[in-house]
Amino acid sequence: MANVVIDARGQQCPIPVVKATRALADMARPGVLEVHADNETAVQNLLRMAAGRGFAAKSEKLAEDHFAVTVQVDGADAPAPEPEQPAACLGDLRGSAVVAVGTSFMGSGDDKLGAILMKGFLYALSQQQELPRTILFYNGGARLTTEGSASLEDLKNMEAQGVEILTCGTCLDFYGLKDKLRVGGVTNMYAIVEKLTAAPKVIRP
Repeated sequence: MANVVIDARGQQCPIPVVKATRALADMARPGVLEVHADNETAVQNLLRMAAGRGFAAKSEKLAEDHFAVTVQVDGADAPAPEPEQPAACLGDLRGSAVVAVGTSFMGSGDDKLGAILMKGFLYALSQQQELPRTILFYNGGARLTTEGSASLEDLKNMEAQGVEILTCGTCLDFYGLKDKLRVGGVTNMYAIVEKLTAAPKVIRP
């Protein structure tokens, strides 16, 4: 049995859920994940995250401003959470914009500078009061959602708040990255076109 304890007291939304989500992904065998939080909002978000993944969970108030949420991980493949259900903060912080990222660099000129700018863009995007509904990654942009990307933490934080993150499967195959995807899901060109044509606003960094 794997027993993992996370102390998320003093940490604001969405950090407790982000940490719990990562811990669940790292648990290679059945066990219990226990998360300590100091507010009811975090408790409700953790319970909702666990339910969205098909895991049994319960909460207990240990003291004033001290709660424990326990998640029973049975080791079976649990269903992925519905992308339309934000997993972290109560209330939907997403707008209707779609962000289309077709390269791992931002702008043209120097690639090293472009990589720095793209990292800064994704971080700044994650800090906005209104988040995008969907972020699409294709061609060289597929590298940003895979192992080794400097933007994984920012992308996971947005995903935990309900942002849909999709990477082109053909692109992952082309670059040999299919087994290195670390955030979001895989999509195809038909779905990408549907997302772009339906969006009232498309942002291309």
